[in-house]
Amino acid sequence: MTGWLDGHVALITGGGSGIGRAVADRYVTEGASVTILGLDQAQLKEAVESSPDPARMHAVQADVRDSGQLHRAVSETVERFGKLDTLVANAGVWDFQRQLTRLNADELGALFDELFAVNVKGYLLAAEAAWRELVETRGSIIMTLSNASFHVNGGGPVYTASKHACLGLMRELAYELAPKVRVNGVACGGMNTDLRGPASLGMGDRSIAGSFAKRGPGTPPPPLPLHDSSTDPRDFTGAYVLLASREQSGPITGQAVCVDGGVGVRGFTTAAGGDHL
Repeated sequence: MTGWLDGHVALITGGGSGIGRAVADRYVTEGASVTILGLDQAQLKEAVESSPDPARMHAVQADVRDSGQLHRAVSETVERFGKLDTLVANAGVWDFQRQLTRLNADELGALFDELFAVNVKGYLLAAEAAWRELVETRGSIIMTLSNASFHVNGGGPVYTASKHACLGLMRELAYELAPKVRVNGVACGGMNTDLRGPASLGMGDRSIAGSFAKRGPGTPPPPLPLHDSSTDPRDFTGAYVLLASREQSGPITGQAVCVDGGVGVRGFTTAAGGDHL
């Protein structure tokens, strides 16, 4: 039996770790060839070497804030694998729920510039670099969204705003690139990954995995209907496969698949977030 993505070619930003790496491995398992893009050369090298099929994975060290580097990644993908079917715009930064009242004006400005440059501009520049090749293959773009694209307190105000912006960007591009290119999103819930914090606040080396590591026995479960669901990024990859496959999702565009443990159907946990003020 062949996979859902047999002969497919994908480019994944932020593909060296976390959900990006998990999707890359899953795509290869499903029959695709994949280029992963990231900043950490050693991380990229290790991801390729441990891939289910290293011959079908290529790494490009690049910054999603740099259009020229993104165009180079697209060109290398096409030169190596012959085409491009799917762009997964995924690279991101989390703000560790840094609230407005815990930021001064300078910190807020620097945080905004950094998060929007990576989380929003990075998606838009990647789409600009890839759309021509995707038109040729009648391909697709998949954006990693978040429960923070729909709900509050999945991050601080800057992260939440950036993910709401990505939701709007996904919908706008689904309109602008139709009917040649499908554009969808996967709105993920909390995952145990190496997602980093903002360098502008001195959190560039802080990983969300550290927060998960602090959860010991007796820690109350998260307020989710599926509160015992997995936080392993590999268990979030199915929606990415579905949306990349023309045969399985050909009529779907402009949609966000929520893979978040049921955030949208939970009840209220607290009435307000500012009782401590």
